[in-house]
Amino acid sequence: MIENSIFQWDENYPSKEILQEDIDLQQIWKLEKQGVIIGIIVLTAIEDQEYQDVEWLTNNNNLYIHRLAIKPEYQRKGYAQKLMDFAENYALQNNYNSIRLDTFSKNKRNQKFYKKRNYKKLEKIYFPNQSEFPFYCFEKIIDKKE
Repeated sequence: MIENSIFQWDENYPSKEILQEDIDLQQIWKLEKQGVIIGIIVLTAIEDQEYQDVEWLTNNNNLYIHRLAIKPEYQRKGYAQKLMDFAENYALQNNYNSIRLDTFSKNKRNQKFYKKRNYKKLEKIYFPNQSEFPFYCFEKIIDKKE
């Protein structure tokens, strides 16, 4: 991302401690290809403090996505779509009302990615330890009629 002038993740975030906590809480999922981890996604029902003042579309029983990442050599091959398909199916099977996430305001590609998947852009929030620039919140209501 840094090579693409997206200064969202660096040597401090996400830290090994954060990823270890994801593992310990059993909320991180991996995508493997021929025994190599090529992508990860965190799915959790835990709402971050920064989200508490956001006016979301739904009120309760929400799934949050964090740390969606694909190894650079596997990007632009549909693997992020596969992880999002997995997340949305997981939300549907586990009766969540919606999926919530945030993405960096300078990451236009991610914003386009989520909008194409019918996520609605909501408010902006700040993670001052990560960036002076805002992060945009997105939410998608899970359609349980299918």
